[in-house]
Amino acid sequence: MCLTCCQSIESGVETIDPCLCGSPKTMAAFARLEADLNRRSFLGGSAAVLGMFAGFGLAPRELRAQTPGRPKLLTNLRFFDGTTLSMQTGRDILVEGGIITALPAAGTGPEDADVIDCGGRAVTPGLIDCHWHATLVSVSQIVALTQDIAFVHLVAGQEAGATLMRGFTTVRDTGGPAFGLKMAIDRGVVTGPRIFPSGAMISQTSGHGDFRLLNSLPRMPGDPADYTERTGVAAIADGPDDVLRRTREQLMRGASQIKIMAGGGVSSLYDPLDTAQFLLEEMDVAVRAAADWGTYVCAHVYTPEGIQRSLRAGVKSIEHGQLADTETIRMMREEGAWWSIQPFLADEDANPRTDPIQRAKQLEVAEGTVRAFEEGRAEGVNMAFGTDILMNPGGSASQGRQLSKLTRFMSPLEALKMATGDAGELLALSGPRDPYLGRLGVIAEGAHADLLAWDGDPETDLDFLGDPASNLRLVMKGGRVFKEQL
Repeated sequence: MCLTCCQSIESGVETIDPCLCGSPKTMAAFARLEADLNRRSFLGGSAAVLGMFAGFGLAPRELRAQTPGRPKLLTNLRFFDGTTLSMQTGRDILVEGGIITALPAAGTGPEDADVIDCGGRAVTPGLIDCHWHATLVSVSQIVALTQDIAFVHLVAGQEAGATLMRGFTTVRDTGGPAFGLKMAIDRGVVTGPRIFPSGAMISQTSGHGDFRLLNSLPRMPGDPADYTERTGVAAIADGPDDVLRRTREQLMRGASQIKIMAGGGVSSLYDPLDTAQFLLEEMDVAVRAAADWGTYVCAHVYTPEGIQRSLRAGVKSIEHGQLADTETIRMMREEGAWWSIQPFLADEDANPRTDPIQRAKQLEVAEGTVRAFEEGRAEGVNMAFGTDILMNPGGSASQGRQLSKLTRFMSPLEALKMATGDAGELLALSGPRDPYLGRLGVIAEGAHADLLAWDGDPETDLDFLGDPASNLRLVMKGGRVFKEQL
């Protein structure tokens, strides 16, 4: 204590405060100390995390010399812009700061740019999977519902890098604890696609997101949350108040959109496909809460009743919907909703289901898939591509092949548009909750520089998507090259 302070106290001018913790000088010192500790913890922790992930082969790797601040110029190419149903020629693609800044005439780009010669190959926007489960795709159902969540996250980190190497530079995660993985990818701890997270799937009791066994019933007010709820896989909610709370929790965590379960599903045992789930007033509060945050609700649902109830509540994206009838399909069109649909064909790429109940439901959905694609297109519904590869170890390798199957229902470029420009429009519904703010799925000035170069002709077929290890020659996300084999 300084001499002046001591004299003031002795003279009675100052009172003695034996604890100086709250003084401005002490608080300032604490702030400096905390900032220094946080900086050291972040640096040390980042190094430790990077080292840990490197051991699993997950750490990001630079694959070409990339000069910061220097533009990149992709030349000698044909490109699909994500919206126009033809391949374009005679232009190069200029990338600066992670953004496509120009499409100059071939040979007229800036001389100081790093030139990437695509060798006459087809260049497309990065692919978008609008129905993905980043943390649940590559583990079995029993692992997802019972094992240490840290293991599940490590598998998800490994899968994220593989997803990017298949050419999917963006995914909309439609349920699961993907917030940490998204943060790790965005901060460069691991490689992977951009993630639009929904957070926990919000389900009613007995709904598609309720994976409890019957021996856990009845649930009493003081009972602890189920494992899937504690780990962020699902959130069970009954009644408007509970749905409102769970919706706001996901928004607080950083959800770019909200996912609700509005009907029965294949992978759950106790909810038949024909059931409608959530009352209209329950759906309504989820939609209103999401709208308050400038975003929207997507709904897992197959049947006409469930789809129509969702649309009446204001749901903007119908997930699956393969059992929709003509009236319901037209209602989707009239409401301007998006149909996020998957090629569920009960073929060799289907999610494995050995339980007779699950298998029967899977076959019922497959029977409606062909009609859904054909009538949805005929009625002019907004349609975007997704896979919903779920709790299927090894199944994620079919992601590109699943997209190529759409050529059964439409031309190759129309199918590619569903996974690029159209998918980007669906993602844009997140408004201010869009974590990447900017156009995705297109090759246009001002769009994110997510670009792929392929051995293959998208005007002829999309079979090359099924073997990205051989046919995908360039992967660029946000202007950064992650793969180059040109």
